[in-house]
Amino acid sequence: MQKLNVNGIQLAYERRGKGTPLVLLHGFPLDHHLWDAVLPPLEDTFDLILPDLRGFGESSTVDSFYAMEDYASDIAGLLDGLGIRKAAVAGHSMGGYVALAFARLFPERVRGLALVSSQVLADSPERKDGRYKSAAEVAEHGIGSVVEAMTPKLTPDKKLQAFARQSMERQPPAAYIGALKAMAERVDSTTLLSSFLFPVVLIHGDADALIPVDRAREVKAALPQAHLVEISGAGHMPMMEDREKTAQALKHLA
Repeated sequence: MQKLNVNGIQLAYERRGKGTPLVLLHGFPLDHHLWDAVLPPLEDTFDLILPDLRGFGESSTVDSFYAMEDYASDIAGLLDGLGIRKAAVAGHSMGGYVALAFARLFPERVRGLALVSSQVLADSPERKDGRYKSAAEVAEHGIGSVVEAMTPKLTPDKKLQAFARQSMERQPPAAYIGALKAMAERVDSTTLLSSFLFPVVLIHGDADALIPVDRAREVKAALPQAHLVEISGAGHMPMMEDREKTAQALKHLA
């Protein structure tokens, strides 16, 4: 992987393909390898940029509170370093929250937006409290309990569960803690939707056990021009569970 010094951290990223710049943002608590399966059908259409969000994968972090807006600023800095003014951005789960923050902060830099297994709503008070409890658990006992709880919820596919577990187990506790707190404090993005003048793609498995497909349907109802693809039988990882349908949907951003 290559690295750039962005906002005081070393941001690691992979780049491949040619065409429209497309930033692929992974979800929690994974890294850019989440997208590996879907890259081959995309690299003839897109200049693919795959960062490890701060703290995850090979990217460094900071020992202080940070927010979704900080992740988004990291992506802006990465694009600056690559000489890219405008790009499409696709975010999976928490990566979708980062993509929404990027669209809020840098609307002039967005060519298109895809939310994959994500949502625009903020956490409920109960969910917010749960994230802080998880962060405290990780700080005291490590990542084991979060990995155990999330693995079966990511996908019903046992082979993909094994991949997800390996990915989660290689992420440092600081990444979990920082991300959990950032997710807990994220703002509701519902009102942001009406400002989107670029293509929007929604990709969601109808068997998602973490974020129900209704969240994507609600965005579609609020933004009728959005392109919604529901993937039958897929859980929270459609880019691995049905890479062809996911790739075809993302090509609407070209």
